[in-house]
Amino acid sequence: MHGNNFIHITDGIAKVLETEESLLNGLSVEVITQRRNRQNRTIKQILGHLIDSASNNHQRMVRLQYSKDLLFFPDYRQDNDLWIALQDYQNADWVNLIQLWKFYNLHIVQVIKSVDITKLDSYWCDFEGTKVTLKEMIEGYLDHLHLHIQEIHELLD
Repeated sequence: MHGNNFIHITDGIAKVLETEESLLNGLSVEVITQRRNRQNRTIKQILGHLIDSASNNHQRMVRLQYSKDLLFFPDYRQDNDLWIALQDYQNADWVNLIQLWKFYNLHIVQVIKSVDITKLDSYWCDFEGTKVTLKEMIEGYLDHLHLHIQEIHELLD
């Protein structure tokens, strides 16, 4: 059985990609590299963080379908800024970042649509020891995406 019961999530992700890609492509170098949010991140760094989110969640969503729990799969939440710095998103090619973000999220849509719903109770433990089920992870992904897209919009206003 597959994850068609997450259609509101997959449609929501696709809608974000559709509405935001042209907006992001139209931003000036100054806007994406100079304006900073409350966490001192530029728009380039926020998009980089969303790529990190996609890559980490992709790993968890796939692994939780064949492993009952991921007690030892590392969290990166406490190291978000380190991830951003080590990958130097601030100096990365903007068009490439947008495309990587877009296509990684299209793949996340594919993963969610194909998810084995008999595995939705499998869980991962974050660095604080909180259990997060595969179902919760999928359901929370779109909210996290919206949160950071909203931060980008706040920097544009």
